Amino acid sequence: MSGAGSSLSGGCLCGSVRFTATVAAHEFAACHCSICRRWSGGVFLAVDCASLTIENDEGLGIYRSSDYGERGFCKTCGSNLIWRMQDGSAAVVSFQALDEPSGFTFASEIFVDEKPDVYAFANPTKKMTGAEFIAAFAGEGT
Repeated sequence: MSGAGSSLSGGCLCGSVRFTATVAAHEFAACHCSICRRWSGGVFLAVDCASLTIENDEGLGIYRSSDYGERGFCKTCGSNLIWRMQDGSAAVVSFQALDEPSGFTFASEIFVDEKPDVYAFANPTKKMTGAEFIAAFAGEGT
């Protein structure tokens, strides 16, 4: 298992879009916000990236989903691949899009105040409401 700073590859279902990400930590988070749930068809599982390089970016579609964020997906197969700040200050990749997702720790859940009551994860995770997450994110200076 590799740790923070590991370079990992991933991509979409059809192979049209590939990426290489340097992970900030060898852990992933679940986002329960209503936008992520609609976009992913469930819970969006994400890995924070210290850096991200998109290969074959002509196949990458971008949807601006808020005043600050945008989502990247494959124009051919529709796979959800990335969420990033429009200014490029932060990016996450879909945990499910990684070629080798083993060895990660399920560390946190965000926007738990928007999570439907019909499911819950058994893993012990750090849980933050949307307001708590936004306040912590803003506190990082991004």
